[in-house]
Amino acid sequence: SDTDFEVDEKQRTANLTDHGLRKLEKILNVENLYQQDYQTLHHLEQALKAQTLFVKDRDYVVKDDQVIIVDDHTGRLMFGRRYSDGLHQAIEAKESVKIQQESRTMATISLQNYFRLYKKLSGMTGTAATEAEEFKKIYNLNVLIIPTNKPNVRQDNSDIIYKTQRAKYGALVAEVAELHAKGQPVLIGTKSIEQNDVVGQYLKKKHIPHQILNAKNHENEAMIISEAGRLNAVTVATNIAGRGVDIMLGGDPQGRELKEWQKEADKVKSLGGLHIIGAVRHESRRIDNQLRGRAGRQGDPGSTRFYISLEDDIMRIFGGDQVGRLMDFLKVPDDQPLEAGMVTKAIETAQTKVESFYFDQRKHLVDYDDVMNKQRQIFYARRHRLLTEGTEVATFSVDQALEKEIDYLSNIYATSGIDKVEADQIGKEFQSILPLDPRSADSLEKNLVGKTGEDVKEMLSKIILQARAAQKDRFGQDVLPQVERYVLLETYDELWMNHLDAIDNLRDGIGLRGYAQKDPLVEYKQESFSMFESLLSRIDSTVAHRIFRVQINIPQPVQRRTIEKSSSDTEISSSLRGGAPTRQSIKNINKLGRNDP
Repeated sequence: SDTDFEVDEKQRTANLTDHGLRKLEKILNVENLYQQDYQTLHHLEQALKAQTLFVKDRDYVVKDDQVIIVDDHTGRLMFGRRYSDGLHQAIEAKESVKIQQESRTMATISLQNYFRLYKKLSGMTGTAATEAEEFKKIYNLNVLIIPTNKPNVRQDNSDIIYKTQRAKYGALVAEVAELHAKGQPVLIGTKSIEQNDVVGQYLKKKHIPHQILNAKNHENEAMIISEAGRLNAVTVATNIAGRGVDIMLGGDPQGRELKEWQKEADKVKSLGGLHIIGAVRHESRRIDNQLRGRAGRQGDPGSTRFYISLEDDIMRIFGGDQVGRLMDFLKVPDDQPLEAGMVTKAIETAQTKVESFYFDQRKHLVDYDDVMNKQRQIFYARRHRLLTEGTEVATFSVDQALEKEIDYLSNIYATSGIDKVEADQIGKEFQSILPLDPRSADSLEKNLVGKTGEDVKEMLSKIILQARAAQKDRFGQDVLPQVERYVLLETYDELWMNHLDAIDNLRDGIGLRGYAQKDPLVEYKQESFSMFESLLSRIDSTVAHRIFRVQINIPQPVQRRTIEKSSSDTEISSSLRGGAPTRQSIKNINKLGRNDP
């Protein structure tokens, strides 16, 4: 193939072809890209995703020299949210804005397992019926449909389908012009800011005055929505206006003469109420139903219609072939619509396929997150004990970690008797736990020669006990437990973040086990369990190697001529990876709260 990459919009993946790999290897002057460091390949893959799968003004906007994600369901900007794994940085590079530092994940949980933390789940929404199966399977919740307060008199017209988007937009604007001429208010729902602008351009060409509402100008949302139900109003909006918005016929009565408002409201009702036009079918029927629900509220008149083309994403990706073949068979011209029950049914079938596809993905996510959930519960239960129970928990945890390290050192060498080389090695490893002066280190190594494992354990344990007692005298019995807790929590958090990164890498590649006729989920359970056991072991080992490298400095009161000033600040310095201690300041260590990290 002469293409450099292949894009699968359904799976949301973009992969380099052999041709593309060879081209990149030539550009980077390397023989084998996969033999380079992992980061280079990862950055290339993320850059490819950013270029091919993420579209400006659909998936994100550029505002104030920042890339801000647009919520696919609500159409609102998600300030503070960033794509992970370097994808956000790739998009920033694509848009030539300042590239911000990549953040690391400190904690993660799926929404499904987050909701399961609650003892009781319930909710209310106008569009749950289409997702009844998922509510039952994931949360064991039944969906109960409550009858409407007043009879629904809204008229939902059949979808109209065209071959091309150009023909679709032309027909859509023609209907808007007709309704606008008689004064009926129209709300046009679009999927993205990009589509918003396209519809706006078509309306401008026809000289139809209109208001545009999307994430870029959401500050004017209240004003635009308050006017959307007035005579002659034409509003083009993304999903922002598609849910939870009450558009009053005749406009907002606040600040107006009541008789004047009532007259306008009655006029709008006589024209048929608010008319909703969907410029595209969304991937979820729920979002379409939310858009429909803007008209015909509380027994008011209203009507809806969706315009679709075979070039729309949902038809192109998820099965417009059937309708396309029918239009070709009937020799339907590009600008002639096809309006029939079969068309609407075909579109809803495509939507059902999409919903089923994403439901399977979410269920797949839950299956994998259930494995992590067990690890999460064990890890956070331990961390919670450190935060909420007495200081003796921290002391016990440190002593236990030291004991495990001594056991390890005592058992890895010959039980019959330790020779000089082994004694030298044990001495070096022991000093990575407890730094000794040269004289004490030489004495220890001489005393170890010829000893058995039990002798070594007894000797090293005695030295550790003496060192712990000296540490208690130096720090004080009130401060030492706080220092221990600080070291434990910092170690927990640092290694948990590393574990999450490792689990992400495992998830990325576990699907390949399927080629070896192995169940990826079973393999994931086994591998992740082994990694979690390793994590718990590393926590103990790291704590043991850090606890004696902590230094605490309490500044002495500074004497001045007339003013005596002292600092109550206490500093803890801990060497995180051996070597020279790294100083980190912690204020008022004696007053740490129960929820302090």
